[in-house]
Amino acid sequence: MSPEPKIALKGVEKAFGSHQVLRGVDLAVDKGSSLVVIGGSGTGKSVLLKCILGIIAPDAGDILIDGARLKNREDFLSHFGMLFQGAALFDSLPVWHNVAFRLRQGKGKLSKKDAQELAIEKLRRVGLKPEVALQFPAELSGGMQKRVGLARAIASEPSVIFFDEPTTGLDPIMAGVINELIREIVVDLGATAITITHDMSSVRAIADHVAMLHAGKVRWHGPVADIDASGDAYVDQFINGRAEGPIESVR
Repeated sequence: MSPEPKIALKGVEKAFGSHQVLRGVDLAVDKGSSLVVIGGSGTGKSVLLKCILGIIAPDAGDILIDGARLKNREDFLSHFGMLFQGAALFDSLPVWHNVAFRLRQGKGKLSKKDAQELAIEKLRRVGLKPEVALQFPAELSGGMQKRVGLARAIASEPSVIFFDEPTTGLDPIMAGVINELIREIVVDLGATAITITHDMSSVRAIADHVAMLHAGKVRWHGPVADIDASGDAYVDQFINGRAEGPIESVR
């Protein structure tokens, strides 16, 4: 018998007033696998992620972790990491405190010395020098800020990592660097990863499997190696950036 998926969504629905965003999403992510969710703006990618995180509650359907409904979402959240779009660093805190922020909170929090040492270790892992730890986010380039965000995401060595548009705002070279780092780190940690993006270079670099959302449903889901031969007109139009096709562009 095959093992339970790490994360499974079954018939997940979500509406805001009369606007139906998710219309019955069925999706599964195996333990240690990297799933990338693609789709145009307004297709429900971010809402899907927020439902998994518990930021918003779905109107219907089930979200299962290791085959069971969550009884303690706080426990789950203690085992996940997230790289936010735009890095989302605290401007008033030095880099080391940003990286170790969660580990400095609550019971069992790290001492300042231990937190700084851990932050320096994680910064090295993403290719940043130790002296960066004492700088503030405003002193760093966009690419360096994104690396700091990645260091923060892996600070607790999570079993699940979420990436929200990880290469937005970066030039192609730095985007490639971030994609390579994400792939290496996910593999090294053996983590389950979910990424939402519209950047096809990220898709091909990060994904084991790809799911395309359109009109609140999963249009296609399969191995990244099969995406160019998906046979789905929506997928084909999206991955090739064509103006003409079943996806209507906003004019």
